[in-house]
Amino acid sequence: MLNIFNSCQKIKSLYTPKIIAEVNNEYIKLVKINGNKVPWHNHKNEDELFFIIEGSLLMEIENKPSFKMQKGDLFVVTKGLNHKVSSQKECTIMLIESKSTLHTGNVISKITKSIESQKK
Repeated sequence: MLNIFNSCQKIKSLYTPKIIAEVNNEYIKLVKINGNKVPWHNHKNEDELFFIIEGSLLMEIENKPSFKMQKGDLFVVTKGLNHKVSSQKECTIMLIESKSTLHTGNVISKITKSIESQKK
């Protein structure tokens, strides 16, 4: 058994997803962000689920109006959509992604993390 809120408290580094569980071919991840460091990217073959645990998140999708997600909100970015996220204050997010999903798609940036580093 795992307590998500306790797991969130253990996360000290921003922009560093942590895999907390696996379900079939999906990873359940927790990540904290604060600011605007996530680059525009997409996941060619995978959908990506965002669930806001704490704080608020600005979701930007190319050629669509941006919107703010609040605590308790859930949104699925469908495969192939160019997107980025940011926050004005610390935001804690649960991500559900296929095991093949690269952290920032094919875009390599300062915050990009490998799957191996997300397992630690």
